[in-house]
Amino acid sequence: MESKLVVHSGGCHCRKVRWQVQAPTSIVAWKCNCSDCSMRGNTHFVVPRGRFELLGDSKEFLTTYTFGTHIAKHTFCKVCGITSFYTPRSNPDGIAVTYRCLDPGTLSHVEIRYADGKNWEKFVDQSGIASFSKDQSKIDSTQ
Repeated sequence: MESKLVVHSGGCHCRKVRWQVQAPTSIVAWKCNCSDCSMRGNTHFVVPRGRFELLGDSKEFLTTYTFGTHIAKHTFCKVCGITSFYTPRSNPDGIAVTYRCLDPGTLSHVEIRYADGKNWEKFVDQSGIASFSKDQSKIDSTQ
């Protein structure tokens, strides 16, 4: 599914939180059924943390919610409440970007995969999701 990286822009509903992310034009997005994602209706794609950048004063408008293991950091806008990105438990070294929060025009294809967050440990072990926060170009150059 990997294609050339492009810069996607996006953010929350009120536009107080804005960011850019480097990702392919064709992505794999995960629709999760965990207690948090299912309530929010979140479908996200995962990138290495180094490919994500908050813009301007966006950090001032963010707040964070954690629960359970407190590994996932569910960030959302203090003004409009939208979670446009967060740090997922499956990929604490990466960023999960809510694909519907991307500005239009830079995605060519979205493959939706289902994440069984209700059976998290089994899902993470079997899905390969942890690899999505790794920089594939660095992995490929070491082989």
